[in-house]
Amino acid sequence: MAIPRDFINELIARTDIVDLIDRKVPLKKAGKNHSACCPFHSEKSPSFTVSRDKQFYHCFGCGAHGNAIDFVMEYDRLEFVDAIEELAGQLGLDVPREKGTGKRVDTGLSRDLYQLMDEANLYYQNQLRQHQDKQKVIDYLAFRDLSDEVVEKFGIGFAPDGWDGLLGRYRQNQDAQDKLLTAGMLIANDNGKRYDRFRDRLMFPIRDRRGRVVGFGGRVLGDGTPKYLNSPETPIFHKGNELYGLYELKQQHRDPQHVLIVEGYMDVVALAQFGVDYAVASLGTATTAEQFQLLVRSAKEVICCYDGDNAGREAAWRALETALPLLKPGDSVKFMFLPQGEDPDTMVRQIGKAAFEQLMTKAMSLPEFLFDTLSQKHAGDKGSLAKQAIALISKIQDSVLQNLLLENLAHKLGMNSADDLKKKLGFVEQKPKPLNAKGLQGRGTPLRLAIALLIQAPQLGYGLPTQPALNKLQMNGIEMLKSLLEITRDKQLNSAQLLELYREHPQKGMLIKLAQWDHQVADENLIPEFKQTLVWLNNQYIEQRYQELSLKQSLTKAERIQLQKLISIIKGIK
Repeated sequence: MAIPRDFINELIARTDIVDLIDRKVPLKKAGKNHSACCPFHSEKSPSFTVSRDKQFYHCFGCGAHGNAIDFVMEYDRLEFVDAIEELAGQLGLDVPREKGTGKRVDTGLSRDLYQLMDEANLYYQNQLRQHQDKQKVIDYLAFRDLSDEVVEKFGIGFAPDGWDGLLGRYRQNQDAQDKLLTAGMLIANDNGKRYDRFRDRLMFPIRDRRGRVVGFGGRVLGDGTPKYLNSPETPIFHKGNELYGLYELKQQHRDPQHVLIVEGYMDVVALAQFGVDYAVASLGTATTAEQFQLLVRSAKEVICCYDGDNAGREAAWRALETALPLLKPGDSVKFMFLPQGEDPDTMVRQIGKAAFEQLMTKAMSLPEFLFDTLSQKHAGDKGSLAKQAIALISKIQDSVLQNLLLENLAHKLGMNSADDLKKKLGFVEQKPKPLNAKGLQGRGTPLRLAIALLIQAPQLGYGLPTQPALNKLQMNGIEMLKSLLEITRDKQLNSAQLLELYREHPQKGMLIKLAQWDHQVADENLIPEFKQTLVWLNNQYIEQRYQELSLKQSLTKAERIQLQKLISIIKGIK
């Protein structure tokens, strides 16, 4: 089922891209447009511009560009349909569907999986309230001091012991069973026999950024193994792209000052129980680049919390190596280590919220943790320390942080300054490529100018009479102009809506460039300049037809009359 094109146009028309982006990336007025440092790459000076007139954004540094839908897709890492639903939800609109006749994108499977995961979640929650073994789960929750409010907030449930608790609900529905197998909720053995993946476990639903259940984490209630069991990778669940508790955090804090990343589901839930309701967990894997980008976009400060043992320190070091190339000016990452044998769950129970947050204020800064770790690894060997430090620092794109770390390294090596260090070690700075904030320049050909003017000001084509000569004109690029004229003749669109129609077009890249082209035509001259390009193109057809008839050896009577008319027109033009 496709989303109607008219609905997408309406969605873009009703979404102000400046307001949308400003909520996530603070913008400053810059002439007609708004600007900021690009959220998609590291830079010191703003090259990211947002146009309210065109409802379009573009970064002259990394080339990121698009309309409101593109921004939500890129910033929140959503698929096209999910981005549409996210924007529609912000406006309180339901997304309609229609039967498509073009290339089919199979979103049906994903929708079915989301629905089945939601049903599974409700099943587990009901078992917590109704199952004959519910008391042992209730006792366990009481032992962990988890209130009914927190259990409800995180949607915690119970998977009963047995092989077919969830499976039994779909015993007569083979299609649903197949999809539950795809979603990782069922397992099939070598003989094809199917059974529940999660049995006798406390169930933690894992939600994506839109609040949909995409997977589960199950904690064993007794002494069984593994202690934690997670959903496998599925079409809707990719561990490296999600963070447990992020959706719940965003429901509680629209603009959190800091986010605490911990290792386990129970840590997140226990911290929330004690009022530290801004923690997330990385789903049992090392923190990925995608997760770090989510973290630094979610809060002004990211605090990585680990156990104080060797394993915790190693995990923190891996997180630092992941974070270094991703950090942009203003990003703050710190490292917090708990006493050996403690985790956030046990620690907050012992000392309470206030004391726990006091420990957070003492978290090590990234430079402090970097050099503290390197000093321990290379005790007494300054050469090895310098070599590894330079290898790490060279990956940093944020020049401010890079220079800060170089100054610290120079001090540790007994040098006067970072400049001395660079000279001695031959450190080569990765200087940013010079940016041309105006992209394409000059007037270009009349055809290119006509296309650019029409993309940047689609109202130029509204109500314009048909141009029959263009249908016969032989010129590279003329088909695109004809297509744009046909679309804009009957519809009043803005640039974002117009470009959205060409999302899958092979020439989309060229259209994007022309949308940013500084054609040097003043606003008050747009109409006469556009009309002049059309006149030029019509004259080109006259020239082409004249040449065609002139070279023809025998002409029909109609062609001779046409040739005489063309000669008269050409003389008039010249």
